[in-house]
Amino acid sequence: MAGYARLTGFHLDVLREVGNIGAGHAATALSELLGKTVDMRVPSVNIVSLQEMTELLGGTETVVAAIYLRMLGDAPGSMFFMLPLNQSKKLVSHLLAGEPYDPAEGVYSELTLSALQEAGNILSGSYLSALSDLTGMNIQPSVPSLSIDMAGAILGYGLIEISKSSDYAIIINTSLTEPENMHSDSIHGYFFLLPDPDSFEKIFDALGVPLHE
Repeated sequence: MAGYARLTGFHLDVLREVGNIGAGHAATALSELLGKTVDMRVPSVNIVSLQEMTELLGGTETVVAAIYLRMLGDAPGSMFFMLPLNQSKKLVSHLLAGEPYDPAEGVYSELTLSALQEAGNILSGSYLSALSDLTGMNIQPSVPSLSIDMAGAILGYGLIEISKSSDYAIIINTSLTEPENMHSDSIHGYFFLLPDPDSFEKIFDALGVPLHE
């Protein structure tokens, strides 16, 4: 798609800044929720094809936890926040520390699903809030939905309509840690942003780095 072809390193730097601000918002919200310090970073921002999305997650048969929502308002589009299953289990252990839940149940109990849904709401809302603040545009999330399934099944369903107008996605790598806990492993997840075709131009125009020459 032409809009993606015109993206330069400078455009990706701007997107990385959006990601870092969103990560800061999310870290603050998660820290308040958990009652302990949480640090979030954005190691990289890239453009990937829709096929590469599943490859990054480990292949079409890799089981993942995914939050999906629509971006509504001035710049419509779609967003996925996806965690491989082993990473979602780490996140649940942080979210439910001290709660009466059985880790042996995995991530399919009502309590763990609720925790993942809440974390996904916070993370997705934080990124969209950062994008809205920096662009001055009205960008609101739809009600997010949570799925746990093979990556190929989730993306195949969610991308049926998207693939008709776009072949690429913006991927924001996200890393979450507890700096006060030396034994805490980082939790790695992925945001996939798929602005509708017209939205791409609007977002970069509003950020002051238009795509057109």
